[in-house]
Amino acid sequence: MTDEELKAELLRRMEMDQAMRDPAKGFPGDRRLARLQRLDDGNTAWLYSVVATRGWPLISQVGERAARAAWLLAQHATSRAVQRLFHQVMADAVESDEASPRDLAYLEDRVRVRSGRPQLYGTQFHDGENGLEPMPIEEPALLDERRRAVGLEPFAEYEAFIRKTEAH
Repeated sequence: MTDEELKAELLRRMEMDQAMRDPAKGFPGDRRLARLQRLDDGNTAWLYSVVATRGWPLISQVGERAARAAWLLAQHATSRAVQRLFHQVMADAVESDEASPRDLAYLEDRVRVRSGRPQLYGTQFHDGENGLEPMPIEEPALLDERRRAVGLEPFAEYEAFIRKTEAH
């Protein structure tokens, strides 16, 4: 697969992923969840095969938008073990400026939360008693410092955005 073919396929898969997650589209209830599960399973297997044969899709190979699409597919990976692998190879890409540290922060939190550990960046929320609430955060006093280091806005701004989005 050439870099251009990989770029086109990453972008195609990202568009399908986002269309399936758009509440205004798709099927209601269980049918939609089943279709989303199949889509995520397929994307996880496909991205795993890409990573196994050619490594993480790098910005220099596929451009920023398609590299971000690879992160999005990793974020929605259905296998925790495969998602941890994606996190590891994406972290290596971040070290060489070939992937976004900001995107990696979201994947880091997703991997931690799915493993039952507190998140580092405060990106993961769940339905709580008072609406959406952040999942547990490791060393909350250092949260904004960690967020700033990877290019994320202060947590209070992010939380306000999440709550505003929930209200719609």
